[in-house]
Amino acid sequence: MIFKRDIVETHPGVERPRAGTPLILALGLALSVALGGAAWTQAVEEPPAAADSMAVEAAPAPPATLAPAAAKDPWRRFNRGSYAFNGFLDRALIRPITRAYMKITPSPVRRGLGRVVDNLREPSTVLNASLQGHPRRAVQAGVRFAINSTVGVLGVFDVASRVGLDRSRADFGQTLGRYGVGTGPYLYLPLVGPLNVRDGLGQVVDALTDPISLATGGLGSDFGAGRLGVTALDYRSSADATLAAVAEEATDPYATIQSAYLQNRESVVREATGAVEVLPDFEAAPDTPAPAETVALAANNVSEPIY
Repeated sequence: MIFKRDIVETHPGVERPRAGTPLILALGLALSVALGGAAWTQAVEEPPAAADSMAVEAAPAPPATLAPAAAKDPWRRFNRGSYAFNGFLDRALIRPITRAYMKITPSPVRRGLGRVVDNLREPSTVLNASLQGHPRRAVQAGVRFAINSTVGVLGVFDVASRVGLDRSRADFGQTLGRYGVGTGPYLYLPLVGPLNVRDGLGQVVDALTDPISLATGGLGSDFGAGRLGVTALDYRSSADATLAAVAEEATDPYATIQSAYLQNRESVVREATGAVEVLPDFEAAPDTPAPAETVALAANNVSEPIY
C-alpha cells in the first residue's frame, strides 16, 4: 500500500503459492506493515493524480461530503495498538530486509522496478477512471499501458510520459468518494496500515477486479506472488527516508501519518470531482531524504483528535 503508492492488494481465500515463493509472500505480507509510511510519503511528496493531457474535462460540482470532515477515530485505542505492533515488526524484520535490498540493488534498478509496479496498475486505473466518468483519462491510461509494456520493456522505462502522456491514478475508494460516499471511521490495521472504511472496501474491490491479477491467476500464481513481493519492497524502500524522518522528528508519529493519509485521500477524491487544481505527478528524486522541515510542519499541523 497504497501506500507514494497505495496499499498492496490482497485476495482473501486464494490458494497457497507453489514451492519457491514463500519468502516472497512473507516479504509482501510483512512489508505491508510499512504501507502506512508509503501513504505518508504520497501525502507529503506527491500531489494528486496527474491531469489528463489529452483534453480538459468538464468538472462536476463536488458533492457535499467533500467538505472538511470532523475527526473520526473512534477506535483509537485499537488503532494505536496496531500501529505499535506494526512498528515493532518493521524494526525487527521489515526495515533490515528493506535496507539490505536497497544496499545490494542499484538505484536505477530499483527505479525501474518501481515503474514496472506503476505500469501494472494502469489497467485498474482504466477501469476506475471509466467508472468515474473520465473516459479520456481511461483511454490515456490504456495507451500508457500499451506503450510502456512494449516500447518501455514491460514498464521498466516510462516512455509514455516522455511523449506527453502523464500518469494518473484511480482506485475504487476514489470512485466511491467521487459519487459522495463518506469515508467512515479511521482504521489502522495490523499488517495493513492506515485506512478508512470506504477506502478499505475500495481496496478489496480493486484487489478482486484488478485485470492483471485476474489474467495471471492472482496471488496463487508465481507471477502474483512475485508481483506482491516486488511491490512491497518498492513501497517500503520508497518510504524509508520519510519513515525515518517521521520517527525522529514528529512529536506523535501515529497522528502525523494519520493526518497525512487522510489529507491525501481527501485530495485524491477532490481531484476526481474537479474540486481542486490538478498538478503533474512528479517523481521524487531517488534516495533523497524527506525534508525535515516538511515533516515537522505536517506534525505541527496535527490536532487531536485526528480522524
